[in-house]
Amino acid sequence: MPRTKKEYLFIDGYNIINQWKTLRNYTENIENSRNKLIEDLIEYKAYKGINVIVVFDAHLVKGSNEKKEVISGVEVVYTRENETADSYIEKQLDKIGRAEIVQVATSDNYIQQIVLARGGTRMSSEEMFLELNKTKQEIKQKTDSNRQSSTKISNILDSTTLEKLENLRKSIE
Repeated sequence: MPRTKKEYLFIDGYNIINQWKTLRNYTENIENSRNKLIEDLIEYKAYKGINVIVVFDAHLVKGSNEKKEVISGVEVVYTRENETADSYIEKQLDKIGRAEIVQVATSDNYIQQIVLARGGTRMSSEEMFLELNKTKQEIKQKTDSNRQSSTKISNILDSTTLEKLENLRKSIE
């Protein structure tokens, strides 16, 4: 039986932050922008069940070593000195691009071309924004419908208990 391909979504972190008005509002404190993006990606990952990796450039930070951390299932990567998010993503595509299902969210034309050449698919920052919002709506609809259906007594009690309650109601009438 052939193995199932894993799905990966790489996010060019600062490219997305700079493209989305909702995140640019936080830019007086870039850490707030990063945290808000990561928070949105955590919800997305939990709902979609795919591997999400957000990559932030640290290539201009003197002496910076590559740093990885996992926050609620989302892998967050800070590149090392002299390494851009683009080059990090490119290396990952070289490793897994044709063996797995890989999508990259960025509006950088250069990396989009590399993604396509390495067997991945690309998503612009605008498409990623729309995808996240669509997913949030799906989550809301699911939780709203679950809330509505779980308030019906017939969805909570077993048939024996429901029958006893019905008999009790009839005896009171």
